[in-house]
Amino acid sequence: MIKLILAPIRSIVRFPLLQFAIVIGVILWLQAADDRSIFGQIFDALDKLADATVQLFSTVFTVKSFTKSWLISGSMIAYVYLTGSLLLFLVRLLINAAVDFVGRYNLLYLRSAIARERGIGAYRAWVPFERIRPANVPQREWEESFAWPANNKPPYPPLAHRMLRGLFFYGAILLIGAFLLQFFTPFAVLTWIVGWPTAKPW
Repeated sequence: MIKLILAPIRSIVRFPLLQFAIVIGVILWLQAADDRSIFGQIFDALDKLADATVQLFSTVFTVKSFTKSWLISGSMIAYVYLTGSLLLFLVRLLINAAVDFVGRYNLLYLRSAIARERGIGAYRAWVPFERIRPANVPQREWEESFAWPANNKPPYPPLAHRMLRGLFFYGAILLIGAFLLQFFTPFAVLTWIVGWPTAKPW
C-alpha cells in the first residue's frame, strides 16, 4: 500500500529535469546560507572543490573565463548530484535493512505482507527464466543449474571478483581508446599521461 501511494511521487522524482532543478535549488540554498553556519561551510568546501577541479582541468587545456564559469557550475552540479545520489542509496539500504528486520522478527505482524510482496516480485522475475527451460529438463535441475544452486550459494561470482573483472574490462577499454587517440589523432594522450602534469595533450 505504501509503494502504491509513493509510486507517482517516485516517478516524478526520477524525472531528470526535476532532479536538475533540485540540485540547482540546493546549490542556491547553500550559497545563501550564513558563512558561519554549517551550510555556509559546506558551500565553502564545495566552492574550493570546484576550484580544485578547474585547476586540474587547467593542466590539460587552457581555461579562459567562459570555460571557467562552465567548469565551476558543472562541477558544483556534478558533486551535489553525486552526493545526493549517494545519500539516497544509503537511505535505500537502511530502508531495506529495516524491512528485512521487520519481516524476520514479524514486527507488527507484517511478515506475511512483506513475504507476499517479495514472492510476487520473485515469481515475475522467475517466469521469463522458466519459459526457456527445455521440456526434457526437470524444473528442479534447471533451477539448481542456473538460478538457485543446491548449496544455497548465489549463481554469480563474489562481489570482489565482479569488481576486479569490471575494473579490468573498463581499464582495457580505456587503454585501447588511449592507444587509438595516441596513434590516429592529434591528441597525444599516452604522452600526456606519462608526463603529467607538465605535458600537454595538444
